[in-house]
Amino acid sequence: MHRRSFMSSIPFASVTPFMTPRTDIRQRQYFEMITYHTNIGPRKSRVADFYRDVVLPAYGRLGIGPIGVFSPLYGPNDPSLYILVPHQNVETVLRGSTLLLDDEEFRRSGASFLNSSLDDPSYVRQERQLMHAFVDMPQVAVPVKGPNRIFELRIYESHNVIAGQKKIAMFNEGGEIAIFHKTGLTPVFFGETIFGPQMPNLTYMLGFESMSERDAAWDRFIVDPEWIALRDDPTYADTVSNITDFILRPLPFSQI
Repeated sequence: MHRRSFMSSIPFASVTPFMTPRTDIRQRQYFEMITYHTNIGPRKSRVADFYRDVVLPAYGRLGIGPIGVFSPLYGPNDPSLYILVPHQNVETVLRGSTLLLDDEEFRRSGASFLNSSLDDPSYVRQERQLMHAFVDMPQVAVPVKGPNRIFELRIYESHNVIAGQKKIAMFNEGGEIAIFHKTGLTPVFFGETIFGPQMPNLTYMLGFESMSERDAAWDRFIVDPEWIALRDDPTYADTVSNITDFILRPLPFSQI
């Protein structure tokens, strides 16, 4: 494959009318989503305990946070845990494991988890996704921490990179993020996936005080005149090929 044709096939090199340069006084964060597939039975809580007692304090010493730790309320059937880590720059993403392992307290307090044996593993597997924040929402937002709060994680896949960029533009330049705010769909983050599963995709998270609040907000959104006009704009037609939707519950120690 020629270098020019290869480079034109990846998101960072794609230049289209929908990628209008914009500026924001706040730096666009990177969002790391770590999914743990956990053990069942008495070993199920090991990952959560490790994050509560070891990882979150270590991230705090590094100045990384707030960290979200969530379990699925409606979603995959297998036991799993979702970790959201916001980074101010890509360096802490690339050096994340090294930075943690260089922390003597992290290694000491997490020794049993980090050194688990083959016949007694701490978890089944983990998957990672890296996202870059949208221009119109460059930083993670922490909603009010109500006792019954829930979070909705949505993944919008596109059939090609150009369609994916159009959908991102629909949220930014098109004003869909503003319509979300107006109708009570409270964003936590919006991110373009740089690497991970189901690409090309964008991923975002919404926060709600309850499931009934979530349902009411979506009901307001789908009948909003601005949304209807944006939805029917041919500029943004045929941009989403599949939607994955999870409802998550934060663990008691989650910082989001």
